[in-house]
Amino acid sequence: MSEWNEPKYNQALVDMGSNGIRFSISNLSPPAARIMPTVYQDRLGLSLYDAQYQSGKKVPISQSTIDKVIKGLLRFKRICEDYHIPHDNIRVVATEATRKAINSLAFRQQIEEATAWKVELLAKEDEGRIGAMGIASSFGAINGLVMDLGGGSMQMTWMIFEDGQVRTSPRGAVSFPYGAAAMMRRLDEAGADGHEALRREMSTNFENALRDLEIPESLSQRAEQEGGWTLYLSGGGFRGWGYILMAMHAIKPYPIPIINGFRVPRSSFLPNVKEFSDPEDTFRISARRASQLPAISFLVNALAESIPSIAYIYFAQGGVREGLLFSSLAADIQSEYPLVTATRIHAPHSTASLTRLLKATIPPPHQSDSSKDPPATLTSPHFLTSTVQLLYAYVSYPKDIDAVAALRSTTAGILGDAHGLSHIDRALLALVMCERMGGELSATDEPYLAQMQELAGPRASWWAKYIGRAAGGIAALFPAGVMREHEGVQVEVAASWCTVVKKKKGKVVEAIDFQVQYGMPELDGAVKVWRHHMEKVGKKKHWIGGKDGWGVKVVTSSMK
Repeated sequence: MSEWNEPKYNQALVDMGSNGIRFSISNLSPPAARIMPTVYQDRLGLSLYDAQYQSGKKVPISQSTIDKVIKGLLRFKRICEDYHIPHDNIRVVATEATRKAINSLAFRQQIEEATAWKVELLAKEDEGRIGAMGIASSFGAINGLVMDLGGGSMQMTWMIFEDGQVRTSPRGAVSFPYGAAAMMRRLDEAGADGHEALRREMSTNFENALRDLEIPESLSQRAEQEGGWTLYLSGGGFRGWGYILMAMHAIKPYPIPIINGFRVPRSSFLPNVKEFSDPEDTFRISARRASQLPAISFLVNALAESIPSIAYIYFAQGGVREGLLFSSLAADIQSEYPLVTATRIHAPHSTASLTRLLKATIPPPHQSDSSKDPPATLTSPHFLTSTVQLLYAYVSYPKDIDAVAALRSTTAGILGDAHGLSHIDRALLALVMCERMGGELSATDEPYLAQMQELAGPRASWWAKYIGRAAGGIAALFPAGVMREHEGVQVEVAASWCTVVKKKKGKVVEAIDFQVQYGMPELDGAVKVWRHHMEKVGKKKHWIGGKDGWGVKVVTSSMK
């Protein structure tokens, strides 16, 4: 057994929510703890919220419901035994529905007597704080308002999460009785004539909360500079809304079917759900979730009215489960960028040196036109490191499928299960890796490439091709991922902006001058091929959108 596969690193968790009970086992071993890999997960589709209402009146949780819960817990206990989970690594936590149950104490006592597991009842404030930490686990950085929508309640706070440091409101999170199931009941009780009064109540409460949360001036200024607030939404109800927006996206079909990291602008956040046919047939929308969509739509519109200046909305997978796990990690692990953690297992020996070489292939910022520069995501240290760490992951694949395997690596491949990646990270790394493996796709896979390029945008897609070609040349020069640093500099590269005169028309055009210097004759062939590939990516027929699309001419020379 590997050191990192030892049972002591596995954490079992039962999240007794309002809409369902979730069972999971996660591995928090050091190499990948930041992305909290899931070993096992299951869900008992039983609503503890609905179980407490009959004919509109609140009632105790019935014995038949308690028996179903205990049966599910006992099954999970056997699974934990099969995984050899230490007793101290098992937690059972309960939220709003259990906390407010008429017979909450008796319910929890029956569970403990049957399973020997004590149910931890999260206070309202703790539920909001832990939910916020779950959202923090879902991204590399956060600056904005975070909200978690459960079945019985919704929590709201602000968050600044950078370099592993998490800051939230000193008042914690504000909790509202506007969960997805609760909103269905409130709308039904209010009737059509009472909807306007309910909307006003919600808007007033949201506006008051924004004042009470003591939002720092720096965060407000950032929102003003960026054209509005960024919202980070979690919880089953919000995720269901996200899947509807994904199905209605302009890119059809949308190429990344993972809700975590999905982003939409405000203009796409408020569609008319009545115009959306057959929500039950939508990917990841259950019949129960479909029935809640009108209530969630009502909530979303009230939110948008209360926060008129919204720029973007991100959807997160992280909730109470992820928040509890993420909170248990050391600060240095929390500070790791998820994409770097996810690719680390594939890292070559000379990762640091190879990353420096790859960075040198990118020209410095353009002096007069920043629109020509690559997006900051592509040139960031964590992205370049992740690219190098994944550089050799597909070398054993047949040439027929190595490029498409790399293209799908961030969705259905080796990074598909990585928690905490944004969709732009997934799209750009997929495009870079596809080109690194040669970029040759069958007709079956070309539409998927086009969808990923549409998601990334023309400029980012061309630069992804450029960096992918550069990475492929580096891998060809150092096929084992070893640079032998102790022998001194073997290869140097540089890139800069220049102007060249086109041979046929004499037109002066801007270009990237890609320079290579090396001292080993045995590299002649590999360097020649590398230069050819770099020049090729600058040809107009390889631009994104063809001759009238986006791209930059590339010329090559020897380093002076």
